[in-house]
Amino acid sequence: MHLVKNACRNIFKYRRKLLSTAFRCTPKHFGTSQSSQFLRILFFGTDNFSLPSLQILNKSVKHCGTVSSLEVVTSFKAKRNPLKQYAEAENLPLHDWPMENPATIAKNFDLGVVVSFGHLIPENLISSFRLGMLNVHASLLPKLRGAAPIVHAIKNGDVETGVSIMKIKPKHFDIGEILKQEKVVITKDMLMPELHQQLANLGATALLHCVDNLDFVYSNQLIQDNQKATYAPKIDPQFAEVRWSEMGAKQVYDLYRSLYSYKALTTRFCHGEQVKLFRLHFDDNDGSHDCLPPGHIQYCRRKKRLRVCCNDGRLVDVDQLSIGGKKMMNAQEFYNGFLSKLTVEERMFRSR
Repeated sequence: MHLVKNACRNIFKYRRKLLSTAFRCTPKHFGTSQSSQFLRILFFGTDNFSLPSLQILNKSVKHCGTVSSLEVVTSFKAKRNPLKQYAEAENLPLHDWPMENPATIAKNFDLGVVVSFGHLIPENLISSFRLGMLNVHASLLPKLRGAAPIVHAIKNGDVETGVSIMKIKPKHFDIGEILKQEKVVITKDMLMPELHQQLANLGATALLHCVDNLDFVYSNQLIQDNQKATYAPKIDPQFAEVRWSEMGAKQVYDLYRSLYSYKALTTRFCHGEQVKLFRLHFDDNDGSHDCLPPGHIQYCRRKKRLRVCCNDGRLVDVDQLSIGGKKMMNAQEFYNGFLSKLTVEERMFRSR
């Protein structure tokens, strides 16, 4: 009898262990048929902004969260593709873009997720996912639709931006219904890489919230107001050119912050040589110098910086630059090698 009791006790313990394990691996958020199950996700992305979102979804798979399986679509031709490296390290199945028979592949998944992918998703592919497709966009839509919202937000002098999780619609970028938004403050000296990383991490967290609560966010989605839309197009070479006669000092500084680590600002020296400006400063408390023409260059021996006048009479300081495609130099080297040999009238940066 004692042996029978022990056997029964062990059976019940084993059943409790199985039920506990099953409970831990059950999605935390229940609703209707959309979210009361594990989700199979096909992820589309390419760059460093995509990576935190892929990582957080992969953690959901590993920790028995809402995501049951995860595969990745990316461009194998993209240089320094962090998604491909991460997917290979984590043994996530990879698909090269453009895919062969993408709609057929998509039918094996419940949900598509697109983060900084850079390609318009065909309508037949969008409709192939049972639960549609989500996108992480780095702005507070409908503001700054387009390819470069982070750069344009800083360049515009915005003091606030954020991330939007939206549904993908065919034929146009960034027009789908908004499921969730989170805001970020842009401080006056914030550089693009810092904001980029903040938004990438915030976007990943917001994405997982939407995936875990799909029924709720779908039932509370907001249609974008197209009348309030603004745009953030791709960055072309002319974007980095400083127009001294048109731009105030803060505008020049904001342009520098928006392109930091991505592109140097460009201008022309007095005889037409191209100059690249690598490190700039702006003192908001510095007064106006209306007697100087826009583009005029001074050398400040105390600060060891170049001081360039803008169209509002205020100055931006330059620490590092290069001229004519040569190596980078500091302001003192530029003064000794070039500026000191010119008359005061010749000491000018010019627009194209």
